[in-house]
Amino acid sequence: MGTCLGGRQQRIVDSNGLRTRAGQWRTILAFRLWIRTPHRSERLQDPSQPQPPRPDASSPPRSAFARLAGLMPARRRNLAYLRLWFGRLTFWLGAVGVGLLAVVFAKLADWFGDQFQLLHSEFPWIAWVLTPAGGVLLLWITRRYFPGAEGSGIPQTLAHMSAPNAERPHPLLSLRIIVGKILVGAGAVGAGFSLGREGPTVQVGASLMHELHKFLPRSLHVSREHLIVAGGAAGIAAAFNTPLAGIMFAIEEMTRSVGTRVSGLIIIAIVLAGVVSQALTGGGHYFGHILIAAETGDLLIWVIVASLASGVAGGLFAKMLIKAALGWTGPIADFRRRRPLVFAAFCGLLIAAMGSLTAGAIFGTGYEPTRALLEGDADSLPWYFFFFKLAATFVSFLSGLPGGIFAPSLSIGAGLGHALTYLLGNPEHAGMLLVLAMAGFLAAATQAPITSFIIVMEMVDGYSKVIALMAVALFASWISRLFCPPLYMTLARRYAPPPPPPAPPDALHVPPSAPAEAPSAPAEALAAPPPASPDAARTPADPPRT
Repeated sequence: MGTCLGGRQQRIVDSNGLRTRAGQWRTILAFRLWIRTPHRSERLQDPSQPQPPRPDASSPPRSAFARLAGLMPARRRNLAYLRLWFGRLTFWLGAVGVGLLAVVFAKLADWFGDQFQLLHSEFPWIAWVLTPAGGVLLLWITRRYFPGAEGSGIPQTLAHMSAPNAERPHPLLSLRIIVGKILVGAGAVGAGFSLGREGPTVQVGASLMHELHKFLPRSLHVSREHLIVAGGAAGIAAAFNTPLAGIMFAIEEMTRSVGTRVSGLIIIAIVLAGVVSQALTGGGHYFGHILIAAETGDLLIWVIVASLASGVAGGLFAKMLIKAALGWTGPIADFRRRRPLVFAAFCGLLIAAMGSLTAGAIFGTGYEPTRALLEGDADSLPWYFFFFKLAATFVSFLSGLPGGIFAPSLSIGAGLGHALTYLLGNPEHAGMLLVLAMAGFLAAATQAPITSFIIVMEMVDGYSKVIALMAVALFASWISRLFCPPLYMTLARRYAPPPPPPAPPDALHVPPSAPAEAPSAPAEALAAPPPASPDAARTPADPPRT
């Protein structure tokens, strides 16, 4: 069927019943007429009148307002591009800054730790003076100038993310926290306390991204929480030189669900921070290339033994930390609250005593003893190193100084594997048992099995035994849940904002303890004037007065 434009138009409806062929022709003709029709200002002019000359190069330029109006769409588009790239550049610089801060923190802590070990090797009595005195001084600096920088730093980051706009006595993420965490945390390692720098690096990275959020354009719609997650993940990745562990730490600890937008931020931040860390500290693994070998039959037995031992030990260790932070009562806890500086000195004396019994092996992060065990130098450490390292880490946590438990937990796990080798008859390939115990104890202490086995796998180049590491981390984490809840999420309650003050009681509100059969009088009765006379106040049920 055809359609005639000059006569009657016959409507042809398509399958949807919405368009007609005649309507399409009308649209085409209208568009052609609109193109050929002159402007409205030209149509109103009289053809007999002389036309104004067109502007050429010799004519004066248009006004600034006219030029601005013509360039407004292009300028808006260019401004949007500038804002977009400014936000990207700010985020990239922040990720690079996290890597730089992680390297500075690592170099400073390692230098202080090496100087303390040198002094202790020449003067064994120096720990009895330097450790308690350093604990008192560093704790006073923390409480006076850097409140909120104590402890690991991961609970503070989680607490800030759970209530970012809450009013607290002091901020948990700020530039002051960055300075205090790096300086005091490195000083605590240099004083001999059994603390690490990896957990504090999470708070350092989160604080830097938290401060950079105010410089991002609002049109990018990047939330502050997403930047905090990316900064914390970049911090843990740069501290351990383990990029995959940084991603899993962000998913497993800092946020339970990562969307496409925040996952992109995390990956970019980890890549940039990792590149800076490797460029300044060199490539390679945290503990170097360790040869991990074991027979299949022995491996199954070692997985079972390491899972049970590390699960119980790590669960009890985490329970002790939670109890000390949240529910510790008694005379010693009261003394700690009343005299924190004296208590820190007492903790320093205990650590000095344990260091003397272990020839200084429990001082610092425990990197050197762990590396010695993994390289096969088992004779340099006693079999009871595990117990003293665990006790030293717990006492260091009680002191309240800035420092984490990631690196000490790995050292404790290596000591546990070293002790298990004596029970299993000192097997030939003891390095595999050490690695399994390290992954199991870290997973049991933090209840983050995926992050734990990836950290250990990337630090010792244990990709060939990834199945065994996964099994030990998973079983140890399950066993740990029988003793305590997740460590960092529970410790974050310590920094929860105080509850709002109770509302003033309403005078017309019936208290819950009031009996139901005696309700309060309505507001109209309370506002009514008293009766004029006793007779007027009598009800019909009252007997008449005589």
